[in-house]
Amino acid sequence: MSVTLQLAVPYLVFLGDVPSAVYAKTALGIVQWAPEKCVAQHRFPDCEIDTGLTDMSIAEAAVAGAKSLVIGSAPVGGAIQENWIPSLLEAMAAGLDIVSGLHTKLTDYSVLREAAEKYSVRLIDVRVPPQNLPIGNGEKRTGKRLLAVGTDCSVGKKYTTLAIAEALQAREVNCDFRATGQTGIMIAGSGMPIDSVVCDFTAGAAETLSPDNDPNHWDIVEGQGSLFTPAYAGVSLGLLHGTQPDALVVCHDPLREHIVGCPNHPVPSVQTCIETNLLMARLTNPAVQCIGVSVNTSQVPKSQRQAVLDQISAETGLPAVDPIIDGVEPIIEQLIRLYPSQEHTQLNKTKDGEIA
Repeated sequence: MSVTLQLAVPYLVFLGDVPSAVYAKTALGIVQWAPEKCVAQHRFPDCEIDTGLTDMSIAEAAVAGAKSLVIGSAPVGGAIQENWIPSLLEAMAAGLDIVSGLHTKLTDYSVLREAAEKYSVRLIDVRVPPQNLPIGNGEKRTGKRLLAVGTDCSVGKKYTTLAIAEALQAREVNCDFRATGQTGIMIAGSGMPIDSVVCDFTAGAAETLSPDNDPNHWDIVEGQGSLFTPAYAGVSLGLLHGTQPDALVVCHDPLREHIVGCPNHPVPSVQTCIETNLLMARLTNPAVQCIGVSVNTSQVPKSQRQAVLDQISAETGLPAVDPIIDGVEPIIEQLIRLYPSQEHTQLNKTKDGEIA
């Protein structure tokens, strides 16, 4: 079974009248991590949010080669706004697919369905998983897999895995970023909306997302939720079992005191998170190891940032970095050390032909 949701590129990133960057995270994430897939942005005259892309009308973007209009705005309530409809209809008339990760489906709007049929374009609701997914079977698959897990939700799992995939690709390591959330899918151009899969099929969906591969190939899998949140632990566990990870990276916000939306549930220690995820992951891969900690230090005072990272590293015995500020090279070095391959060995040779 192929991975779901192959998106046509390049994108026209639709901002519309998004009021603030908080509601433009999808657009900003796509432009940061996949600028090569973006041809322009389209925003209404009073919109002050700017991704840095060239502003174009829909007609100009179509001439420039845009294949999909991607809705990069996420309003409160997750619904298509009425004043967006004329722009979406114009884009379809110009031959563009419409791509949305909102909770409300494009296909719920008859005017959009009728236009898509008329112009032979697609309405792609990223949060709709493929049909006929299998249940998980836990059978060992070839290739290697890394999964980001977290002490809580929204602690940087997507950014961490994107940074790791980018760093491995820079070293010419054979790898793919495997997206499991709507923004990640738009960045990658494909993926599995794991939080929309019926729970019985979550592990099977994760197995489908990261199938058999070359023994030295790495799937870098975007994590979702956390085993420590009462709301989303189920999806995290299914993804953990189905991914069958060889390596885990724990993501953590050191300033967060309680689980998002659950003030009576404190955030666990990083070490507790490591131990719990390893215990659960061993069901489908007894050899799993944790190789590093990704720490979101964006709100930590600059004078205290390194001390926070050093303390986490000392407590866990693992490299601790902020992937945006520090990069992920210490985690990459740990991965290559723990999982040597012929390709990695070649990369570590000195000019003399000796192993460094």
